[in-house]
Amino acid sequence: MQNQCQDNFSTTFTTYGEMQLYHEQLAKDSQWQRCKVSDLHVEPLDRKSPLFSDMSAFALGTSSEAVADTAKNLGLAISVEGQMYPVRGTAYKSLLERAKISGSVLPKLSREKLARTLNDCLALFSSEALILIRDEKISAAHSGDPTDYSVLPIDQLLKALESKLESRFPGAEFETGYRDHALTSASWTLPAQKEDLLGTYEKMLIATGRAKMAAKLVPGIRFLTSDTGVASAKVSALLMGAQYPIHIGSCVAVDHRRQTTIADFSDALDQLFAQFADSVSQLQRLLEIHLDYPINAMTRVCKKLALPKKASVEAIAMYEMAYGGGPATAHDVFMALQEIPCILKSSNTPESKMLSVEENLARALTLRWSDYDLAKAVDY
Repeated sequence: MQNQCQDNFSTTFTTYGEMQLYHEQLAKDSQWQRCKVSDLHVEPLDRKSPLFSDMSAFALGTSSEAVADTAKNLGLAISVEGQMYPVRGTAYKSLLERAKISGSVLPKLSREKLARTLNDCLALFSSEALILIRDEKISAAHSGDPTDYSVLPIDQLLKALESKLESRFPGAEFETGYRDHALTSASWTLPAQKEDLLGTYEKMLIATGRAKMAAKLVPGIRFLTSDTGVASAKVSALLMGAQYPIHIGSCVAVDHRRQTTIADFSDALDQLFAQFADSVSQLQRLLEIHLDYPINAMTRVCKKLALPKKASVEAIAMYEMAYGGGPATAHDVFMALQEIPCILKSSNTPESKMLSVEENLARALTLRWSDYDLAKAVDY
């Protein structure tokens, strides 16, 4: 069983109440600590370092499992206000930002050399850092300037979203929730709003021989946020009921910047709900875009959207087998593209990458498909 201190920890939730209680406790157990960047001191924490076998050097509550897991992963520890903590992989990017260094060579350095390089650079800056200590490790090292990073507690974001759903979409049903050390996500279906949001689209699907698909689809939303710099607080429009949720483009996001608040997030949600119908209209229009060379179009779109090559090639081959020639629409290709996240999911692709692929797929709704519907074949 995974321990929460482990870098690869993740968990799922089947009810909103379970997810809310979890994040309320997470907020209570987390520490947000401000300090000078120049006061941060990095130490190597691989199996060869003296720290590895000296548990007395660490802050109270740090387990040997957290130390061993860090040695297996990032291999660094940081002293904050005289207290030593293992560093989670999620903190690496923000730590480099505080030191104002970057480069692909850095991870290749020994942990001793990397720690020394970071310390030399961190010592140059008197600005503040905002350190997140969670589940026995430092999980992020944000800028301490509130205009650069604003804390938006996840439990409060969830409450704001649930309240807005109750008022705007009564009857919304919690579908699933997910949390790892990098991000938190949750999705809801909106069955009571199917006729209002999908009615015209559903009729068009039935009229074009897609009644089975029309019966399955239901509108939904996905919430996504991160305390570690991976994502803003955002909510996206979805179509649920297919093999995998279909991201249809409409998204509102509130960045963890410029002293944003939970109220700003709540206000932004009104934009998403107003835009949902427009997103469905974009999807409907794909039914009216006829393609002469759908396989070529799908291949070019995959390249344009920088979708994962192996999964894209597999999805293109599946569509080519099912297509069999004859008329096709941009809607057919868009739905065929949805096999890509299914393929990625089956190969245990990390959740953060899955969400990125889904957002890229949604961009297909706004493409000028005639630019990709060309006779000349293209290799991926």
